[in-house]
Amino acid sequence: MAPSVRDSCLAILHKPDSSGRALRGWQRIAKGQARMTIERLAGPLCHGGTQGVYRHASTATGTDMTFSVYVPPHDEGAQLPVLWFLSGLTCTHANVTDKGEYRRACAEAGVIFIAPDTSPRGDVPDDEAYDFGKGAGFYVDATEAPWASHFLMRSYLEDELPAVIAAEFPVADMGRQGITGHSMGGHGALTIGLRHPDRFRSISAFAPIVSPLNCPWGEKALGGYIGQDRAAWRVYDACALIEDGARVPELLVDQGDADQFLTDQLKPELLRAACDAAGIDLTLRMQPGYDHSYYFISTFLADHVKWHAERLKG
Repeated sequence: MAPSVRDSCLAILHKPDSSGRALRGWQRIAKGQARMTIERLAGPLCHGGTQGVYRHASTATGTDMTFSVYVPPHDEGAQLPVLWFLSGLTCTHANVTDKGEYRRACAEAGVIFIAPDTSPRGDVPDDEAYDFGKGAGFYVDATEAPWASHFLMRSYLEDELPAVIAAEFPVADMGRQGITGHSMGGHGALTIGLRHPDRFRSISAFAPIVSPLNCPWGEKALGGYIGQDRAAWRVYDACALIEDGARVPELLVDQGDADQFLTDQLKPELLRAACDAAGIDLTLRMQPGYDHSYYFISTFLADHVKWHAERLKG
């Protein structure tokens, strides 16, 4: 059987060095073994740093992918920690880039902020519904036709894009990474962080889908992308990952109590129960009066940047 795109990426990104130890993508690039090309689309100054928007040809998705990177002001030769932000349904990199109000906090804390897209774009399969297809990649590697040919967002975000960042942004300290996200992106942040506790020192989320196995959004997305074997969904469910043994020291979650999706889709009480049973320190802050929008995110995103910065200090 021919290797999958993800297997190929992993074979490249984790090829052993001369000592026999596996190297991550950014480590191989530091050794001059790989190089990727990106196109800069924008780069205005903000709070003394640069808000860049970039495009590159992705091997994982087979499409061009766009992402944004805010690099705060820094001394020459410095290396700064990295905070990833994964966006929610219907979004692109632009939503948090334009509305997130994170740059002042990143400039003050010296944190790089990276916002990827939520799915492949262009000539790829799509669905008429807002919660499936373009803008709704759910941060999985699809195995079902026709999605499996392009919707490999797990491989893209866990393997390919970190290698691109390491190659093109020497200021990024890939040994100090945190991850956060909103809604579907909160699901992505939690599951990617839980699968890679050695990579991410800090994990937070805004109004995350904590258990796709137990909500309509998740059942539709995972059933469509992965198939009907619910056991295969568990690696894409934060609560199931914790039940199956994933451990991190702590999590931070902000959730508005006026969120219209709170009861049917988000269900933070399931994450509370899973963390309590596993002994994970969950700070779950129910924010009175806040909904699911970027008004909510922008209110608390600077606080999350500071929280991550404390945990990403050298």
